[in-house]
Amino acid sequence: MNHEPLHALRDRRSVPASQLGAPGPDAQALRQLLAVAVRVPDHGKLVPFRMILLEGEAKLAFGTRLSALLESRPGLSDAKREKERRRYEYAPLVIAVVSRIDAASSVPAIEQRLAAGNVAYNLLLGAQALGFGAQWLTGWAAYDEDVAALLGLGPNEGIVGFVHVGTPAMEAPERERPDVDKVVSSWTP
Repeated sequence: MNHEPLHALRDRRSVPASQLGAPGPDAQALRQLLAVAVRVPDHGKLVPFRMILLEGEAKLAFGTRLSALLESRPGLSDAKREKERRRYEYAPLVIAVVSRIDAASSVPAIEQRLAAGNVAYNLLLGAQALGFGAQWLTGWAAYDEDVAALLGLGPNEGIVGFVHVGTPAMEAPERERPDVDKVVSSWTP
């Protein structure tokens, strides 16, 4: 076990959803994962998020329904439709992270969405800490009104992303990261 304070953040990587398989978190690990996911900055304590678990047959049916939705989209290749159908076959658990915007609140909508985004990020960190791999995906489904209706989202809700969680079939690939010196500056009056 690495006891370097920042190792979990330094070593964080996404495992491609297609490389995630069983087993997924058991009931106890899932409960732990969900409990740490909601420990996010939340201006106004609005809890502007919720999660929808997609598992087992329901997860597969969701993928089939997404594929069917694409049938009505002109110009989409059969390969793209098949990719969308199969996207939900790999990881044993997919968590749809949903933002819930309270328009009557004085807390800006962007801050409410960011709280939901932090839930998705905590799912990534928590999954890795528990020994699983995870990937946060959006794609067309995260922005589609028919998908929102399929998930039963209300008019004030939107999908932040789908977090796929499972056991990695491969070591998570590293990618080039930004040069800190190129993205950090100091403001001076």
